[in-house]
Amino acid sequence: MKRNVLIIGAGGVAHVAAHKCAQNNISLGDIHVASRTLGKCKAIVDSIREKGSQRGSGLLKAHQLDALDVEATKALIRSTGSQIVINVGSPFLNMSVMTACIETGAAYLDTAIHEDPDQVCEPPPWYANHEWKRRDACRAAGATAILGVGFDPGVVNAYGRFAMDAYFDEVESIDIIDINAGSHGRYFATNFDPEINFREFTSNVWSWEGGQWKSSRMFEHRKDWDLPVVGRSTAYLTGHDELHSMSKNLGVPNIRFWMGFGDHYINVFTVLNSLGLLSEKPVRTAEGLEVVPLKLVKAVLPDPASLAPTYIGKTCIGDLVKGTKNCRPREVLVYNVCDHKDCYEEVGSQAISYTAGVPVVAAAMLIANGVWDVRQMVNVEELDPKPFISLMNRMGLVTRVRDEQGDRVLDPYKESPATARSPKQVVDAPAV
Repeated sequence: MKRNVLIIGAGGVAHVAAHKCAQNNISLGDIHVASRTLGKCKAIVDSIREKGSQRGSGLLKAHQLDALDVEATKALIRSTGSQIVINVGSPFLNMSVMTACIETGAAYLDTAIHEDPDQVCEPPPWYANHEWKRRDACRAAGATAILGVGFDPGVVNAYGRFAMDAYFDEVESIDIIDINAGSHGRYFATNFDPEINFREFTSNVWSWEGGQWKSSRMFEHRKDWDLPVVGRSTAYLTGHDELHSMSKNLGVPNIRFWMGFGDHYINVFTVLNSLGLLSEKPVRTAEGLEVVPLKLVKAVLPDPASLAPTYIGKTCIGDLVKGTKNCRPREVLVYNVCDHKDCYEEVGSQAISYTAGVPVVAAAMLIANGVWDVRQMVNVEELDPKPFISLMNRMGLVTRVRDEQGDRVLDPYKESPATARSPKQVVDAPAV
């Protein structure tokens, strides 16, 4: 059993994660929130107290931390007695926080792939450029590290794995579709960190097709999808984190990621990009000031967390899986629908942050009770998805499935065969 959680980050996802940890602190123990800006951490703690999210006794405390400082992070892990670290700060922090966890033995979780500030869209598979280089160190230290356990990446990895095990003999394709049909009422804003958001779209788009990497340009390929609740929606082929582990671990020849964008977003993005305002490379002004255009744009855009009070509408995110069962073609959609207003009423968040923050806490709980405490580095699709999906159903992210039998809530233990055919052996937690 592992106890006490240190949450690194103080943005929208950290806000949700802290609330969900507090709701489950009887299992998780003390909750600590740390970032460079102490005031943001204190605001999260205050919001938990205001909403009465904390269910049991235990510490709930804010800390100031530069998480790029490995020694400082190690010291905070040790002083708080934290055995689980949830890294939901900037993806630029991943390797520093992971190093601190390996060296202290704390379990490590994140929700996005590591990024080098000086490089955009590195060669695939992205995990091989950074995180996977520490797999041997994790195993040697007996440290659990679960990578990319937000929604996408994270839940969609588990959906793909579950669908393969439960519904198919062979899978030909997994199309991950992310549609936000909500409205925040602002002229222009991003739903998560603008810097990270724009970096995803300013270079090559990598997809996994025919068992190899295929490069295209952003907004080059579009497709209309008919999805539950949000209806017919246009999405664009986009590169994304989960493709870079699922392509390696699942043995599926075609895995693609599609994200919905409105015409207004595309127009504003195109103008900013064409003017060079989304560049991560510094420029010098006539006054001699050195400015990074992308950071300037981030500074003038709304804080994604500030969108929550007026956000309305729903999201629909899921995996459309196609293949064969008993030599017959089959198509299954495994998905979740989340309501922005409901999220705000529960934890003061919009749905984009909620869908990323709930899964990482569910994973922390599975580490705490030993189910996912595997003492090595893994991606989500390498783990048994059933306890993860079942736990999220109880925590506020309900999974549904649509197939030839209709549309229903997914109970993974009822729909999964006793002995699932699996593309790769599920990683089991070692015996204690």
